Amino acid sequence: MMRPHVFSASLLACVLLSACKPADPPAPAVASNARPVQETSAEDRLQQQLTAHDNLNAVAWIQTSVEYTALSTQTYRAAADHLDAALKHKHWDALAPDERGNELKGLKPAVIMDVDETVLDNSPYQARLIADGKEYNDLSWDQWVAEKKAKAVPGVLDFARAATAKGVTILYISNRAVHLKEATLANLREQGLPVADDSVFLGLGTVLPGCEQQGSEKGCRRKLAGQKYRVLMQFGDQIGDFVEVPANTREGRKALYDNYRDWFGERWWMLPNPSYGSWEPALFNNDWQQSPQARSQAKRAALELAR
Repeated sequence: MMRPHVFSASLLACVLLSACKPADPPAPAVASNARPVQETSAEDRLQQQLTAHDNLNAVAWIQTSVEYTALSTQTYRAAADHLDAALKHKHWDALAPDERGNELKGLKPAVIMDVDETVLDNSPYQARLIADGKEYNDLSWDQWVAEKKAKAVPGVLDFARAATAKGVTILYISNRAVHLKEATLANLREQGLPVADDSVFLGLGTVLPGCEQQGSEKGCRRKLAGQKYRVLMQFGDQIGDFVEVPANTREGRKALYDNYRDWFGERWWMLPNPSYGSWEPALFNNDWQQSPQARSQAKRAALELAR
């Protein structure tokens, strides 16, 4: 789930994400890893360059390690092994109870997939930032999406094709903004991923009447999916891809995991992404206005040291 696709409520005043973000800083304890654009001094730019390299090991691991490939592949392979049971069980449901939009009876089966780092691998974009000594920003992200060069995550093609062959619709609920829909669908199709029609992409900005979206949370869009489909499984690379995160703190995130721990590996399937995610701002009170140095210090302070 790309850093551009978890954004704060203030960003929705624009066109909703990835290309129009000048707004107030995200409120503390709200899931967000969107970084506001701001003026920087020469000293800050140097510090940003050094901080950007915090991502070096993570991106190198994604791009070069067989361990990453194995983890991603085994996740999708295990999920495929659960498809028949999910289809057969009439009450099998992968949506949190308060996000179920309709009764399950008579609905067509579907699975929900996040896009970035769940279906499409954007590590070349992250590598570009590292090479250039820069941090994420909306303009460079939009340019990357427009290139349509992201490759499919290991294992996802086999799963998606198996699901489609069984009559399961693939829904893409992404925090890529709706204005990136055309480029995203073109990239998905080019990689061989099933796209039934344009309606299967529910980007940030998709509206469900009567449902108030909280920042970049996906709850309203999951409800929309639940009105039309029986959702068998969900796939993502962070907890907010599966259920709303009311408090983006370490404690709040752990409480969500504890509540739904039995769903992982059965209805919910997590993909590895050490590069970015809402776990990161949870370590510095979701305050991207802090200097890169202050954010780095907060992350260091969160480390558990050997004694």
